[in-house]
Amino acid sequence: MQAAARRPRTNHLDLAQRILDVARQRGFEPGAHLPEQQIASLCSVSRTPVRAALRLLTEQGVVRWEAATGYRLAVDLTTQATVATELPNTEEDELAEAILRDRSARRLDQTVTVSGLMRRYDAGRKTVLKALQRLTEENLVDRAPGQSWLFRRTPDDPEAQGESYEFRLLLEPAAILTPGFQLDGARAAALRQSMEALTGQADAAFDIKEFQRLDIEFHGMIADGSANRFVTDALSDHLRLRRLPGVYAGVNVFRLKQSLREHLTILDHLENRQYEVAADLLRVHLRLSRSQRPRAASRGAPALFGMISRPD
Repeated sequence: MQAAARRPRTNHLDLAQRILDVARQRGFEPGAHLPEQQIASLCSVSRTPVRAALRLLTEQGVVRWEAATGYRLAVDLTTQATVATELPNTEEDELAEAILRDRSARRLDQTVTVSGLMRRYDAGRKTVLKALQRLTEENLVDRAPGQSWLFRRTPDDPEAQGESYEFRLLLEPAAILTPGFQLDGARAAALRQSMEALTGQADAAFDIKEFQRLDIEFHGMIADGSANRFVTDALSDHLRLRRLPGVYAGVNVFRLKQSLREHLTILDHLENRQYEVAADLLRVHLRLSRSQRPRAASRGAPALFGMISRPD
C-alpha cells in the first residue's frame, strides 16, 4: 500500500507564507526572479529553509524552477491573492482552526484543558500542545494554572464588537498622526490592485475570505506604518482577533464593497501624505463599519468621503 504523503513541516509552511507576503508587498510580478539569498535576507533566515519553502511553493504551482536561472514567481499575486491559503496545513494548524471554530460557535467553554481537547478531537498530546502554542503566539489564548488554557475575549458579540471599534478609533487614526509615520509604497500598491479587483467582482461571486484578508492587511499596513512601536504592537495584537471565524458574519456585500472603496480613498490621501485628512476619513470609516448601516450610503457616499475628492 502506498504511504500517505508527509505533511510539510510547520516552519516551512510559515516561511512559504512569508515569502508570498514579501513578494506581494514588494510588488513582484509573474516571472520575477526569487534568488535564495535575497529571500533569506528579506525573511531573516538561512538559505536551507528557504530552499524547502520554495520547493513547497513549486509543488503548489505558485513558483517555478528554471535550471538556468533558479526559482521564479509563476502567478500574479494581485489577482490570486488567496494563494497562500491554499498551502497544505499541518496537523496542529488544522486542530487550531477547529478549536477556533468551536470556540466561536460556543461549543467550547472559555477555559479548556489539554486532556479535554485530546478527547474531543481524538488528537495526541503533542499535537494539542502545538496547536495551543500557535494560538498563544497569536494572542488568542493564555496559559492558565495547571493544564488549563483561557481564551481571550474576542469581538464576536455586539458588546465586544463595540469595544473593539472604540479601541481602534482611539489608536488607528493616532497611528497615522504619530510623527514619523511611513507608508510602505510597494505594499500599498499591491494592496490597491487587490482591493480594486475585489471591488469589481459581482455580488454573487464576492469572496468574503479575500475581503477579510485585505481588510486585515489594510489596517495592518497602517499599524506597521506608525513610528511608535507600542501603537504598532497594540494594533497588531488586536487585528489578530479579526482573523477568527464569524467576525464578518452578518455584514452584507454592499457594505463590504463600500468599505473597500473607503479603504481606497484613505489610501489616496496616505500616498499623498495628507495624513490629517486620511486620519479623519479613517474615523468615519470605522464608525460606519461599527454601525454596519449600508443604507446610510443608499443616498450616495457618506458626506465626508463624498466631499473630499481624490488628490491630484
